[in-house]
Amino acid sequence: MSWTQLLATRKVHKHQTSKQKFRAIVARDLQDAAIPALSEDRRFVTAYNASLQTAKMAIACAGYRVGAVPGHHALTFEAASLALGSQAKTLLDYFEGCRRKRNVIDYTGVRIATATEAAEVLLHAKQFKKMVEAWIKTKHPQLS
Repeated sequence: MSWTQLLATRKVHKHQTSKQKFRAIVARDLQDAAIPALSEDRRFVTAYNASLQTAKMAIACAGYRVGAVPGHHALTFEAASLALGSQAKTLLDYFEGCRRKRNVIDYTGVRIATATEAAEVLLHAKQFKKMVEAWIKTKHPQLS
């Protein structure tokens, strides 16, 4: 899909961002996902949310926001791919898999994520944040 197609279907909207809103949420979630006393499920979902918010940050810097539509998490990662380009494809594909596991955790199951999975998604969320911050610094320095 393209930005034009997403705008035409009202799945995304034009948006002007604040540079701090998403950063604070991402920082909180990365910190909370590292708390060993939380369950593996909660650490997994919290680290996943950090990656989702990081994707939203990239989309906002590109001048858009994803609408409240069914499948908005999947759409967020798709739109982030439009903003970031091919450099983010591997991580965004990984987070798409995490999105499905997050749905099971939040809606139908307990003890779904392992300690290894929770640590892995946290590591990838940190890498993604670093990648997006570098992209912002290069493509949107006024938002750095």
